[in-house]
Amino acid sequence: MTQHQQQVSEFKSKSGVKRIYAAFLYSMYGFRTAWKSEHAFRQELVLVVPGVIIALLLPVSALEKITLIAVLFLVLIVELINSAIEAVVDRISFERHPLSKNAKDFGSAAVFLALTLAGIAWLLIVGPLLLR
Repeated sequence: MTQHQQQVSEFKSKSGVKRIYAAFLYSMYGFRTAWKSEHAFRQELVLVVPGVIIALLLPVSALEKITLIAVLFLVLIVELINSAIEAVVDRISFERHPLSKNAKDFGSAAVFLALTLAGIAWLLIVGPLLLR
């Protein structure tokens, strides 16, 4: 293999509709695995589902509704990325290592920031409704 040739994964060989279908299946497997094995994902999903329903029912603008829903989805997105990081670190080694700890701590900090953003958005948009 020359310097300019890249090794291509066998998983990247699909194209067109076949690739879209495969990507959809991989996503469904990811959701199923997250639900089965990630306690934090389950906890957050239990908050997100009613949160989306409440956001849709609130007497706020469409932009505020989408903001409330978007920050909830952001929490799930960051949690899934954090879980992926943790899985890769654990795949490499269960041995304690400062870099492994950093990777997991950074992922956890990202989830914390997403949760904080969601909390602030909900307080700023829903708070005034509760004070009326």
